[in-house]
Amino acid sequence: MKKTSLYFAAALLLLVSCKGKKEENVLQYYATPNPYEIANVTMPPVDNEVRNVIIMIGDGMGLEQVSCAWVVNHGKLNLDHFPYVGISRTWCTDKLITDSGAGGTAISSGKKTAYSHVGTAPDNSDIPSVLVKAQQLGKKTGVAVTCHFADATPCDFCCHNEYRYNQDDLIADYVECGVDYLAGGGLDWFTVNRKDGRDITKEMASAGYTVALTEEELMAAELPVIGILAPDNLPVAMERGDLYRHTVTHGLDILSRESGDKGFVMMLEGSCIDDWLHGNDIGKAMEELLDFDRTIGDVLEWAAADGHTLVVVTADHATGCLTLQDGDLEKGEIGVFFASESHNGIAVPFYAWGPGSDAFNGIRENEDWGQLIASFVK
Repeated sequence: MKKTSLYFAAALLLLVSCKGKKEENVLQYYATPNPYEIANVTMPPVDNEVRNVIIMIGDGMGLEQVSCAWVVNHGKLNLDHFPYVGISRTWCTDKLITDSGAGGTAISSGKKTAYSHVGTAPDNSDIPSVLVKAQQLGKKTGVAVTCHFADATPCDFCCHNEYRYNQDDLIADYVECGVDYLAGGGLDWFTVNRKDGRDITKEMASAGYTVALTEEELMAAELPVIGILAPDNLPVAMERGDLYRHTVTHGLDILSRESGDKGFVMMLEGSCIDDWLHGNDIGKAMEELLDFDRTIGDVLEWAAADGHTLVVVTADHATGCLTLQDGDLEKGEIGVFFASESHNGIAVPFYAWGPGSDAFNGIRENEDWGQLIASFVK
């Protein structure tokens, strides 16, 4: 074969092999139009009694995402207030690179599990979450998320299934989950998206829940209540205003009021950080993370006034293989590359604030962090 033919064949092979691949990566720049001041808080003594535990999960939020958000907000985040910081390894039992099902279950239950499992062990048996322990102790419990309720992380804390995409079954589990305060999105997953024709909102009401479909209805309701405030996920951060922050602060107030001295446990998720990292959209990802950080500020202000609340913040995994390559701290501008549209196996940060927070340090498995969280629920 002539050299020209060989070159042509090689070029054709390269063209075929690259067909459908992502176009060459480009440096994305972003600066938020809405920088903000962080909360001014003083942490209560670490030896105060812990009555309440608040678990905050930034889905997909690795140290690289936090670093970018810090620059975008001109060198300050509410996460800067956390005096105790550790590292969490996120691998699951059957894969090095985890997902939100297995990653969230390790945090919620203190046990690693298999990929795509939610609230179940690798053998498919149910694993109770820390919310179940709290309920058994007479504490109130809550969950507030920016995603739909069929998504993995809220299901990790409230439901049980060997496959995170068995979403009809997962949504039906909420009827008997016993969680006092639920706020998020996903009305269609309770009604029109179902293959079995069931209306889970009616079943929730029969189980004693007030089903609130607007922010106003949620704020007016007594426990137990589920606020389903959008057909799917909540609107994106730039469009929803303070909706998510209101559901969180209201949840803290009502759970505290109704629980008395027994206290409460609440899981809060910045769910959609991950969605936009999958989409390699740095602007939307940053706005979700910044809204999550504003929510962290609200939580710290509430916890500082309370004096008996442990606050922990972590991620179930990191997403997007994000690298910070350029930027300007004074301008609040970043220039980044994404190397992937998927999760990665890089360890993620773990932050703790408030009474008991001095126990949270070092390099640990995600299940060990989950067990440590549960040890303060008593």
